[in-house]
Amino acid sequence: MRRREFIRGVPAAGLIAASLPDAFLAGAELNSDSAPNAAKPFHFSVMLWTVEPKQPFDVRIGKVADAGYHAVELVGEYRDWSASDFAKARNQLRKLGMVVDASSGIEASLCDASQHDLFLSQVRAKLPQLAELECTKLILLTGNKVLGLSHEQMHANCVEALKRAADLTTPQNVELLLENIDPEENPKYFLTSVAEGFDVVREVNLPNVRFLYDFFHEQISEGNLITKLAKNIDLVGLVHIADVPGRHEPGTGEINYANIFRKLGQLGYSRYAAMEFVPTADVVSALRTARESAEKWWAEGLVSKV
Repeated sequence: MRRREFIRGVPAAGLIAASLPDAFLAGAELNSDSAPNAAKPFHFSVMLWTVEPKQPFDVRIGKVADAGYHAVELVGEYRDWSASDFAKARNQLRKLGMVVDASSGIEASLCDASQHDLFLSQVRAKLPQLAELECTKLILLTGNKVLGLSHEQMHANCVEALKRAADLTTPQNVELLLENIDPEENPKYFLTSVAEGFDVVREVNLPNVRFLYDFFHEQISEGNLITKLAKNIDLVGLVHIADVPGRHEPGTGEINYANIFRKLGQLGYSRYAAMEFVPTADVVSALRTARESAEKWWAEGLVSKV
């Protein structure tokens, strides 16, 4: 299953409240993007659509917490929640010492100027939901290529859409994160290149617009992951983790995540690294192993930096 398929398949159901573990130690400085933490080199999160999507929300959150994470990323899980549902979710997350670090779910196109009014209305409508979730990062996709427009026109349209959206989200302190998608997953998608994504963000040139570097997508698209990471680290707002092929946990495929996390340590990256892989075995075990390995590799990179 892919994230877009999950969005379409989210049932219109309220949150099922249940008892969750009360004793779970929260990580320090959960909402800080800059202050380093000796025990937790940077913050780890899990994109929740990958965690047993047929289970109730509270059960899935519990599994993420059991694996030692203090944050989740959401897509459409809260689409039809009531105010009471949001309140229950907030209470459960707080009991577990967890936050929602990012969310996606905007469907209108950035690269199609004729959809910009719709795009902005969707962003406006998303802001109250982000406030309910106490979430300050919104993931955005460019949409598919537009017949009759040149590549340069679509690129410029993305820049303009992000500038206008940033004006809307700045008062709520919401950061926008632009993401590319590989052409194998969606051959119609406009932004398939991390390099161009960073160019777009540089042209926007606003502090609350950054890039979501998804190593899974870029490995399929163009590769050369570490060079582009180092060159553009100042614009990276979030990284997503999954191996190629199969979108499974690190170590199941061809991406050398040991070297990637070492480089993140060398570069002093202190934002979120979100696991967006489909586990091949037990969810909690796979997530815990991925996090512990990443912490170890990051520490090795930090030592080599000194």
